[in-house]
Amino acid sequence: MKNFTRLFDLERTPLDGAQAPSDVVAPVMDFSASAVLRTAPVKVDPAALERARILPSGAGGPNGAPYKMLRTQVLRRLEQLGATSLAVISPCSQDGKTLTAINLAITIAAAADRTSLLVDFDLRNPGIHKRFGFEPQAGADDCLQSGVPPQDALVRIEGYERLTVLPTRARVEQSSELLNTQRAGDLVTELRNRYLNRIMIFDLPPVLQADDVLAFSRHIQAALLVVNERHTRREDVTRTLELLRDTPVVGTVLNGSRTPDTQYYY
Repeated sequence: MKNFTRLFDLERTPLDGAQAPSDVVAPVMDFSASAVLRTAPVKVDPAALERARILPSGAGGPNGAPYKMLRTQVLRRLEQLGATSLAVISPCSQDGKTLTAINLAITIAAAADRTSLLVDFDLRNPGIHKRFGFEPQAGADDCLQSGVPPQDALVRIEGYERLTVLPTRARVEQSSELLNTQRAGDLVTELRNRYLNRIMIFDLPPVLQADDVLAFSRHIQAALLVVNERHTRREDVTRTLELLRDTPVVGTVLNGSRTPDTQYYY
């Protein structure tokens, strides 16, 4: 893994020449009060979030700076692609993709001219609501299976004013089939069109352990690849990029690096 940066490398795109999908929606900024979700925010325990390594509102603290650098480079690449959504993916489990998705969404929401929508589409192992420590009354699984309107499942987190979460309540069987339905496409389109001022972050299952990402890939405008130096194999990275050859990959995030903290770049 020595060819990866300490935390991220967004200047090197694994798939040179990849094009954004033709149905990309250009960002439209709308930060009026009417655009903000009015449901009561769920209460969270700041100490528990800190133990879970989730950034505070505003993305401050010693761990915030690297994520802010990641945010800035991701947003720049999304603007170049004309994209408003990003899938956070990894080859295998335990690579740190969910925490990366959460903290990236928090740092985007901390920007003065941005809001973010974090969507848990890891239907096989939903974990975003567990990381924040709340139990959703409805979720993306209900939207996809029962047609529950997304506005009934969206959640605001107390203290994170510009962040909205679409959780998944419970594990879903036949998840890839569900992500390949017209209802899934309609849900993504509605979220993208309803909240044009927001950057959507999708947390998806590991690419090599299920076909969910492939089933959902036609809706992915861009992807961020998360790997772990301690156990991600080079051949797994290569296979992941081969499977997603038609998807613009904006860069990589390296977790578990043995490089000293002072050496962020190579």
